[in-house]
Amino acid sequence: MIPTAKLDQIITRSEELEALLADPAALKGDDFASLSKEYADLGPVVEKAQALKAALKEMDDLKAMSEDRSADAEMRKLASDELYELKDRLPDLEHELQLLMLPKDVADEKNAILEVRAGTGGEEAALFAADLFRMYQRYADLHGWRFEVMEIAESAVGGYKEAVAAISGRGVFARLKFESGVHRVQRVPETEAGGRIHTSAATVAVLPEAEDVDIEVDEKDLRIDVYRSSGAGGQHVNTTDSAVRITHMPTGIVVQCQDEKSQHKNRAKAMKILRARLYDAERERLDAERASSRKSQVGSGDRSERIRTYNFPQNRVTDHRINLTLHKLEQVMTGEALDEVVEALISADQAERLAALEEQ
Repeated sequence: MIPTAKLDQIITRSEELEALLADPAALKGDDFASLSKEYADLGPVVEKAQALKAALKEMDDLKAMSEDRSADAEMRKLASDELYELKDRLPDLEHELQLLMLPKDVADEKNAILEVRAGTGGEEAALFAADLFRMYQRYADLHGWRFEVMEIAESAVGGYKEAVAAISGRGVFARLKFESGVHRVQRVPETEAGGRIHTSAATVAVLPEAEDVDIEVDEKDLRIDVYRSSGAGGQHVNTTDSAVRITHMPTGIVVQCQDEKSQHKNRAKAMKILRARLYDAERERLDAERASSRKSQVGSGDRSERIRTYNFPQNRVTDHRINLTLHKLEQVMTGEALDEVVEALISADQAERLAALEEQ
């Protein structure tokens, strides 16, 4: 049970913020912006805290009424019944408040950079990587998100060796962040005449898109090379040095982009991806520092970890982190049933973080 003192503390802080924001002239610009955000974020928490406080008071009143021997027997019975119903509702109300009080991942509301790469399995792995990329594209469409292809390197048979996209919309990173990891497929390859089931893999990385205020990139730390585009999709621009490769010298991170006809546009796209990778590296460093107190995402979060298997012969998708199995592989691959996996992962993460809070 959340202590009443904690509920009062939340409500009092909201009232303090309301009073401060009533006189914006007395606040500096930065203070006003940060306090306004804190006040807005507290809104749903305060509403639920007030509802819980009201329920606790009502429970005390009903308990007193049901035990009052001087009251009418029928009224005592009615109070007792209402008390029973309220006690039944109280855990749900408290759980909802606990979820609202969980520390928020500051990146949850950010847009995301999606990177899909073929892993072990040759051409079949590249075909699977292309299937995954299209799955996320359809999923983005279903959520009304913008899906902008940044870079695609095709394989000989039409698969993707590597594909990168920028996804923008509401709550993109919050819903996609648990997709990072190794995705394994088991199916009979189109290129396999013998009909044997093969296992191959692709890696997925979902990075929160960094803004200028998130990560500062010093131009002196960059080596920028330009070259002629080549390969599928590059023929229309291969007469000029429009492709761009950026190397971040301190970290060794290399990003390249050749999708656009303009060198300027390719550089802008490459910088967007570089910022996201640097921001993600900093997040991982901070997460590692906090690892002793709690895990930052479902499973270890290690991208070398096999997180999900797509078994085509059995029409089965299994997420190994939460032991979830769905026998609707086609609907997952079209993006329609992917939310069932995403929601389960979010719930598992919330349960894990609640348990960690209770241990403190």
